[in-house]
Amino acid sequence: MFYRPEDNDHGLPHNPFKAIVSPRPIGWISTVDSKGVANLAPYSFFNALCDNPPMVMFASTGNKPDQDSGKDSLANIRANGEFAVNIVSYALREPMNKTAASLPADTDEFEAAGLTKAEGQAISVPHVAEAPAVLECRLFKIVDLPGPSNTMVIAEVVGVHMKDDFIVNGRFDATRYQALSRLGYMDYLAVKEVFELVKPA
Repeated sequence: MFYRPEDNDHGLPHNPFKAIVSPRPIGWISTVDSKGVANLAPYSFFNALCDNPPMVMFASTGNKPDQDSGKDSLANIRANGEFAVNIVSYALREPMNKTAASLPADTDEFEAAGLTKAEGQAISVPHVAEAPAVLECRLFKIVDLPGPSNTMVIAEVVGVHMKDDFIVNGRFDATRYQALSRLGYMDYLAVKEVFELVKPA
């Protein structure tokens, strides 16, 4: 089949775009507002961009009625230029899902989801203590994208946390914590098996 997204004529009960572009790592973004209230929300439009210097991006889509533009994460990053990316394990799937709820801007999602805050080392934003890894980030650029309320946040990683339990033979092992990623619809994937391909010379 073929369809043009601008016509929205795929004829399927659900839009297949996010199912095609999958799996997508989840950027579980923690921020803090000007009053010191922490925010935590998952974003599936997230990925690494380069490694020297290490940079990541995530995209925020849609608005919240209690924000002038975009969502709480975006508003907080605009205000202080910092955020943390908390890597999601299979064990954290339920708390992560709880933080996907659209809660009032003055709600601390760490508390709502029963998670422990840990202080940042290179930034002033807290992160999820239970996360297998955390990337502390400083804003590089915010890019407005086409469409209503689509915004890309690009940042440099200025600090990295990894739990020692998941470092095996000098490698950070995604199968040990079963990295969670997003598929289409309401589907997720936990990494339980990997294989290696050696790049041709």
